Amino acid sequence: MTSPRRTVLVTGAGKGIGRACALALDARGVRVFAGVRHPADGESLGAATDGRIVPLPLDVTDAAQVAAAGSLMADATGGAGLWGLVNNAGTVYAGPMEHLPVYALRDQLEVNVVGTVALTQACLPALRRARGRIVNVSSVNGRIVSPFSGAYAASKFALEAVSDAFRRELARGDAGVRVIVIQPGAVETPLWAVSRERALALAEHYPPAAHAQYPWLVRSFQRIRVPRQATPAARVAAVIGRALTARWPRSRYRVGWDARLGVLAAWLLPDGPLDALLNGRQRRFGPGRGP
Repeated sequence: MTSPRRTVLVTGAGKGIGRACALALDARGVRVFAGVRHPADGESLGAATDGRIVPLPLDVTDAAQVAAAGSLMADATGGAGLWGLVNNAGTVYAGPMEHLPVYALRDQLEVNVVGTVALTQACLPALRRARGRIVNVSSVNGRIVSPFSGAYAASKFALEAVSDAFRRELARGDAGVRVIVIQPGAVETPLWAVSRERALALAEHYPPAAHAQYPWLVRSFQRIRVPRQATPAARVAAVIGRALTARWPRSRYRVGWDARLGVLAAWLLPDGPLDALLNGRQRRFGPGRGP
């Protein structure tokens, strides 16, 4: 059982990995603030833990809510500081880069990258006091890109770079704040259904040329679903817990056989064979792992 003075803020805690993480940390005796966009999700977490988990309205693209979250973490933790920040909030837009609306790319980056940086900046004073840890939930798509996952992968590649920058900068001086990246493969989360419906809705507005150039487009989007061998969200949450508590945490944790295989393929294969492999996979199964 960890000390009750230890406090963690988890973003995107309404569903999927974030919810599993909030519940797992609460079970370990950690004081959890759960960032949620929908009040019902916060109420559900509170009900599941007899009110121990504190829901926090938090859209990471809302500057006022981000600033309020940073202030709350400073006030709620006092001199003890914030033990952990789990940047899990994210979204996904699937589609061909040639036709993906620019507003969708902006939103993809705003949520997955800019929002993460903004919240981290807001919480760093409290994290420094605790010599705490930042855990950024990335993806195997932060190392490898499948067709139609370009916007999502771009955000995760950027998150990897941002994490490296924070890790190296905070290692200087006396900050004592560690930065850890989690790279899951396919995970059982509702984000798959969100991705499918969003991709199909966007495809309705693509020009006729898009459907002529990519005749399998809609069919591929219709097949977006949770893979049969996807990793349970609770397993990812367990790895996040390990990253927060290990005496000497690794800078990166890969979760799932597909994450390990994808990173290995990106490292070993030249671009030509890797392109052929991923294009062949797309024709068989549809867009990349995505969420």
